[in-house]
Amino acid sequence: MTTARFEAVARKAIAKIPAEFQPYLEECTLHIEPRATKAKLRELGMDDDEELFGLYEGTPLIERRHDDPPEGPPRITLYYEPLLDYCLDEKELVYEIQVTVLHEIGHHFGLDEDRLAELGYE
Repeated sequence: MTTARFEAVARKAIAKIPAEFQPYLEECTLHIEPRATKAKLRELGMDDDEELFGLYEGTPLIERRHDDPPEGPPRITLYYEPLLDYCLDEKELVYEIQVTVLHEIGHHFGLDEDRLAELGYE
């Protein structure tokens, strides 16, 4: 699958995420990259051989203060190579993109990995 096709599938998948989450998605920028760098994995406390489907970068809503200096919009990155390696077909890819994006939006709300797993967004 080409990067352009993956991006089209990702946008289609994200458009189908429930309406209650759409305003939060609009606050974030979406980036698509092949895979997380080894440096990024180490920064996140992960082993070099671990795979990452997505990443949220920004200040979670619950940590923001009214007197904080302005910063750019939060960023959600989808890593297409691990997603494509994991998924058997486009239907599964759409589902995994949705779960990944909802997982990253959970970080936007301040949810940690354990809570996201409890909610089924692991």
